[in-house]
Formats: sequence, structure tokens, C-alpha cells
Amino acid sequence: MSSLTYDLTLAGLSVGSAAALTGIGLIVTYRATGVLNFAHGAIAMVCAYALRQCVVEWGWPLWAGAAVTLLLAPGLGVVLERFVFRPLSVLGGDPAQTLVASIGVFVLLVGGAALLWGQGARDDAPELVSSDPWGQLAVVLVLAAGVGAVIRWTRFGRELRAVVDDRHLAVLGGIDADRVAAAGWAFGAFTAGLTGVLLAPYVRLDPYGLPLLVMEVVAVAVAARMRNLPVAVLVALAIGVGQSQLTRLHPSGWAEQLLQALGANLFVVALLLAALALPRIGTRDALPRTASARVPTPPGAWIVAVVLFLLPLGFAGSDLHTSVQVPALGVVLLSLVVVTGRGGQISLGQAAYAGLGALFTALLAAGRFPGLPQLPELPALALAVLLVAPLGLLTGWPAITRRGLALALATFAVGVGVSRFVFAQPYATAGLTLGRPAAFEGDRAYYVLELVLLAAALWATRLLRAGRTGRALAAMRDHETGASAAGVQVPRLKLLAFVAGAALAALGGGMLGMGVRAFDPGAFDPVRGLLWFAAVTVLGADSTLGALTAAALLVGLDAGARGGVAAALIGVLAVLVGRFPGGPYEALRTGAGRLRLRREVRLTAVGVAVRGRLRTTERRPTHPPAPDEADRGAEGAATRTRQGAATVAPTSPSPQAPPAPADGPQPPPAPPTPHHETRTSRPPANHNAPAPADGAQPPPAPPAPDHETRTGGAGGKLRAAAGRVLTTHGLHARYGTFTALDGIDLTLHPGRITAVIGPNGAGKTTLFDCLAGTHRPTHGQIRYAGRDITRLPVHARTRLGITRTFQQLAVFPTLTVTENVRVGAEQSHTPDPAAATRHALRLLALDGPLSTLPAAGLPTGTLRRVELARALAGNPRVLLLDEPAAGLDTAEVTALARVLKALATDGTALLVVEHDLDLVADLADVVHVMAAGRIIASGPPEHVLDTLRARETTA
Repeated sequence: MSSLTYDLTLAGLSVGSAAALTGIGLIVTYRATGVLNFAHGAIAMVCAYALRQCVVEWGWPLWAGAAVTLLLAPGLGVVLERFVFRPLSVLGGDPAQTLVASIGVFVLLVGGAALLWGQGARDDAPELVSSDPWGQLAVVLVLAAGVGAVIRWTRFGRELRAVVDDRHLAVLGGIDADRVAAAGWAFGAFTAGLTGVLLAPYVRLDPYGLPLLVMEVVAVAVAARMRNLPVAVLVALAIGVGQSQLTRLHPSGWAEQLLQALGANLFVVALLLAALALPRIGTRDALPRTASARVPTPPGAWIVAVVLFLLPLGFAGSDLHTSVQVPALGVVLLSLVVVTGRGGQISLGQAAYAGLGALFTALLAAGRFPGLPQLPELPALALAVLLVAPLGLLTGWPAITRRGLALALATFAVGVGVSRFVFAQPYATAGLTLGRPAAFEGDRAYYVLELVLLAAALWATRLLRAGRTGRALAAMRDHETGASAAGVQVPRLKLLAFVAGAALAALGGGMLGMGVRAFDPGAFDPVRGLLWFAAVTVLGADSTLGALTAAALLVGLDAGARGGVAAALIGVLAVLVGRFPGGPYEALRTGAGRLRLRREVRLTAVGVAVRGRLRTTERRPTHPPAPDEADRGAEGAATRTRQGAATVAPTSPSPQAPPAPADGPQPPPAPPTPHHETRTSRPPANHNAPAPADGAQPPPAPPAPDHETRTGGAGGKLRAAAGRVLTTHGLHARYGTFTALDGIDLTLHPGRITAVIGPNGAGKTTLFDCLAGTHRPTHGQIRYAGRDITRLPVHARTRLGITRTFQQLAVFPTLTVTENVRVGAEQSHTPDPAAATRHALRLLALDGPLSTLPAAGLPTGTLRRVELARALAGNPRVLLLDEPAAGLDTAEVTALARVLKALATDGTALLVVEHDLDLVADLADVVHVMAAGRIIASGPPEHVLDTLRARETTA
């Protein structure tokens, strides 16, 4: 027995050593670049194939093939860093785009390997290191110790840590961040190549299996929090030994099958636990907002699509049989449109739900589903969809608290777990066949049925993109925190998106299974999930037409050419996602526009002079403007100049319109966020100030809170002061060991404007976040109208009437101005959202043509008003404003002050966190000064500000 234990331990150390290599490479790449290299397994597979090609196919000596392969690996890493990821870091290092690009590299390498070496498995890979685990273990320990020593004690290690902490600051300090990133990618790719050549002799070498096997062991890197190399090595070795020791156990009955599954997939279990249970990593958004934004549909595109989808009805034979897969795959990809495109949630596990749909349909049709009778195919498909839909909570529930990389890992882990523990188990899939409905046995008849089901799926997708739910989903996608502040129940909406996505994926999976008349586990491999995600993302994640195009490409290219063409093409497009984030159609449209501009006829010097005179004549007014012309809302705001404009709206209603001529009116650039140091010379805002001397008109003043405003509309009702008080008692907040708030007592009365000022780091933002619900205090209590709201989430506070704005703009760029404002009215359960929206638009001078424009690209001043209008549309009782004057010029601040004073007169309680002391002096009824997490002074603004200025003068 001791000999068996020793042998199994050695075998486990061998497997664990390969896993440790993967963990080391992933951690080094992540620490050097901030990228979780999803292509790590694909690089390992390519290097294993390269070694086999050199030694087996070309007959090279093993040492020569190994040398070339292990030089190829870091070279591949440097190429990826230079041509794929460095351009993304130059554009801002958006983790969303780097994730998509990393998946694109994975798909590209997998597709390229399938093209070069075929899709069949190979079992003749050369053995680089003997099966004795001590050699592999020695390599791992030496690499781990060397990397740890370099990071801890060398100049390069210090530079690496500096780049990880803040790349831009490191560059300013003279560090060559590109060199550090290139070194990280080279080493990471080297460990990937070494892992591939070590594992290849012991597994079947194929373009899909080995990359997935390597990616399963990402659990060791996640368990080490993507930082700690010793922890990664120990976890890898422990899992490897544990997996080997499980083979000693031989229970009877169903436990034997379960134990065998665990013994073969212990790394998958570790991945599930690491991704779902351990503290999350990578909390930033993982989906590019530009990729998830709706792609404009070319004119007549849907007519062309309908014609193309009807064409297969005239096909016969193998062409028609192949075409049967397109509508079914289109339904599966529509599930990604719902989850990823509309909901903005990363989902790498949709293949699992599609496979479960096919499996449950087959089991129900065969009468093998526990507790349910045998059903005909169509009822079986419908019931399978209903059974799979709740399983969308497997990924939807983690999505409530996870974003970015953490959500990507969680959805990937679920997909791999379902594949390994369900699809790969004989007890679940052995002997399964799946027929077609009785009246749709033939390919042509079945294709007609698929078109009907596809139309139903398109209709369901459209329902989730329209109306109140569609606007809420788009708001969550564009700015999750802003959506919560507008009253959107983000957790429930995420669950809805994942459950609806699971249902659509199950429907498409069942259709795929009936199309081929069998359940094929390989058709729902996790690698397929990565390929589908990349295809939908690069062709327009929020475009139903893009999903159908992706389905046609994936099926058509692989059927009409050698396998791997579709994956290679999608991989290339995903790698280039940073170059044309709007998708291929947008890139072609932009390129065609530039080509037309280059080919346009050029005027002579005389022609240019004549055109200039004509334009001067056209711009000269033929009659003086009417006295009220400047106050007609957005029409006047669209033509005001920079000095006095609250808005300069584009002259074209289309966001894709070409820019105005150089000599025409131009929208002003968004001004930088002003600070007290740069704005104290401006006189205090005065709502009675005359127009500037240069003739520029100030923004229209908001209407006085007349009887209509006091009794209804977005401005709210005249509220009784009694009982509507927001208070804090002994509020404490901590971030780790740092105390941000230390016993704050604050009272916000209706009809009064309270200001909080203080230096950076004083705790103002933390106080604001505690009041708004985005941060939970460590101790203390927050009460509103006599009710303890300390633990209420953001959206619940919004529906009570506590609304906020943000220092960094929290608008929804893919929605129009009206839709932005309507989200606030709908989610706060205003009795008449349409009327509340119209009133808020009119109050902030956002009505007229401006209201139909997308928020993306509008000037900062306009967006500030859009955000404020959204808050007012919810009829707030308490309004929390975080630096509302940031980015506004003098005239815009004057208009803002008028609105805020009108709201206070109407009975709203306002809290303003602001650096602009002039604005504070003009607005506030009471001022609180914060420092080091405490309120150190309070009182009327004249007294408090004069005291502060006296102290500054004395100092």
C-alpha cells in the first residue's frame, strides 16, 4: 500500500508541476501587464505541435526541436505584446478590450492550428523530459525561486511592481513600461510553451483539448490571487497529488461514478471554487462599452437578411442539411445579445446552457428524464427550455457581486464544470438519440420550423430591448452605478438577463440537437463558448443582425472549407477589436467615408474665396432675433457660443454625421474639471447677473416654481418639512486600516441647501457614498423620515426619494437625452413618467431637437444637465450633488445655481459637496468643513468661509 501511495504521489507531482508552470506564467503576465492571458493554453498547444512537427514530421533531433520550440514561445509572446496588447495599452489599457483581445488570440491560435495540423488527435508527441516527476518538479521550483528573486531584489522587479501599481505614473518616473510588459509576455509565453511540451506526451494532442486542459488549471493562479508564486506552486502540487490519490478509492453504486468524475477533474472543481467562492479579482467592467453599444444597421440590411435566410429553402442535399444549423446557432447567439450586448455582462459559458437544452430535450423525448414521462419532440423542447432557464442563476447569481475579470472567470468555470461533470459522463449521455418533430422530419420542413422559432426568438429579444426594461438594461450596461442611482434594481435585472439568456441558449441548443438528430457533447465544448462570445462581440454585441451574421459565418466557413477557417477569421477580428471597436461594418463605413473625402473635388483659390464670401453672407442674420428666442429651450441652446452656452448641440440629429466645416459653428471641447485653485477668481454666481458684454446669451433661467411645479411634475410637490429629515448618527467608515469617517453627525432639512467642503482626503466622498448607499458604514446609523436606512441598497433609497448625481458623469451614452431622463422617472415609480420626463427636460432646457440626440458626444455642460434632469424626473425629496459644477463655465454655473435654489424653495433637501467656495457662498444655508474624517466647523457660509480665509491668510 505504501508503494502504491508513493507511486500515486509521484504521478500527482508530475501533473502538479505542469499546473504550477501554468500558474507561474499566468501570474507573471498578469503582474507585468494586468492581462489574464486566456490564450495561455493555446500558446501551449501551438508549441506542443511545433515540437512534434520538428521531431516527428521533419526528423530533427529532439534537442534541436526543443531549442527552436522554446525560443518560439517567448518570441510569440513578444509579438503578441507588441502588435496586440501594446496598442490597447496606448489607448488607455481598457481591461474590457484586453480581455476580448486575449480571447481573440486564443480563438485565432486554435483555428490556425486546426488549419495547419487538422482537427484529429495525435498521440505521438515527443517526450522532452522523462516521466520521472523529480525533473519536472525541479524545473518548477527553480523557475519559481528565480522569478521570486527577480521580482523582490532586482531593479527590474522594482520596475515591474511600479508598472503594476500605476503604469502611467511609472512612465512619468522614467520606467520603460513597454520593456517590462514585453518581458512579462515573453516569460509567460515561455512557461506556456514549456507546459505544452511537457503535457503533450501524456494527453491526446488536438487543437481543442490541450488549450482547454491548460486553462482549467488557471485555478492555481486565481487561488494565489494572481500575485503569490509560492501559493500557486503549493496549490498546484496539492491538487495534483490529491487527484492521483482519489484513484485509490473504489466505492460502489453511484458514488463510484461521482468519484471517478472528481478524480479526473479536480482542477475543474478547484476552478469553480476559486472563481465563485474566493475573493474576486478584476472588478472593472469586462465588456467594452463601444463593443456592446448598438451598431447602426445598414439601410436595407434586414431585407437582405430575410432573403438570405429564405434561400436555403431552394437548396437540396448536403447544402440544405448544413443550412439547418444556421437558424439554430443564430438563436444561441441571440442569447449572448441579451446577456452581453444589452445587459453588458460577460458570459463565457453559454455553450453549457445550449448543451443542457439539447441534453434535456433528448432525455425528455427518450423518457429518460427522472420523474417525467416521455414527451414528443416539440413539447420536450419547450419543457427543456423551462428547465434550463432557472439554471441561468448559476452564472447570474455570481454576476450580482462580480464584474470584469471575476465574472469572466466565473462564467467560464461554470461552462467547464457543466461540460466535464455532465456532458462527458456516460451515465448522462450514453445511447442518446434525438429525432425531429413528426411533421418536420425532412430538412426543408424542419428548416421552416427553425425559421418560425428564430422569429419568435428575435421577437423575444426585441421585447428585452424596448420599453422600460430595455432602457433599464441599457442603463445598467452603460453605467451600472449610475443605473442603481437612478433606481434600477441592478441585481434583479442581471438575473433577468442571465435567465433569459439561458432560455434562448437552451432553445437554440435543442434545435441544434434535433437538426443533427443526436446529442453531440463536442458541439457544446467550452472552447465553442469562447468562439461564440468572440464572434458576437466583434460583429456587434447589441446587434441581432450581427448575431445572425456570425451564425452564418461560423457554419458556412467551416462547412465550405477546411475546419478552423471560421475560428481563425473570428480570432483576427477579435484581436483587432481595439482598432475598430464599433465592429467591421462601422470600420468599413468609416473607411469608405474617408475615401470619399480624399476623392472629393478640390476648389481653386478663386472658388475658395467665393465660397467664403457666400458663407459669410449666409451667416449674417437677416432680421434681429425675437426677444424670447434665446429662451426656447434646446433650439436656442444649440446655437449659443462657448462663453455663455449651457449646451452646444450638434446641428445634425445623427450621431454619425460628418463634422461641421472648419469655418462653421463648432461644439466646444469639454473643459477640464475645475478646482478651487483655478476658479476662485470668478465672482460669485448671481442669478440676476446681466448678459456678457460680448453679446453671448446665458443659458435660459429655469421657470420659477409656480403652482404647477409645487403641485406636480418632475420638480416635485411642496413637501411638508416635518418628518422628511435625513440624519446620520456617529457614522464611521473604514477602508482596511484607514479611517475615512470618524463619528459624523449630520442633518439635512427639507428646503435647505447644506454644503460640505474640505481638502482632498477629508472624507467628503465617503460620507456622500454612505448617504447614497454605495458604501456601507462600519458603525453608526443613517435615518430618513424616522426610518433606519443604513443597510438599504442604492435603488431602494432612490425610490424613497434620495437621489444623487456624480462627480464623474454617470450618463448612459447609448441612450438619447430623453431616454436618460425617462429612466429616472420610470424607476422611481413616478405616477406619470412621460409627464415627469417632459417637465424635467423643459426645466433644464433640454427639450426640442436636443432631446432626441444620443448622450454620447454631447458637451460636458449638457451632460451635467442631463444627469440632473434624470435625478429630478424621479421627484426627489433629498438631492445629493457631488461637485455639480465640475466641468462647467461661469454661465453654466449661474444657471445651475438658479435651478438648485428653485428646488430648495420647492421643499427639496440638498447636500452639495463642492470645491468651488464661490458657489458654496452663493448657495448654501449651512456649511460643514471636514478634515481627517471629522466635521471640524459648521455654520452659516459667511462665518465659516471668512474664518477659513482668515486662517489661510495667517498661515
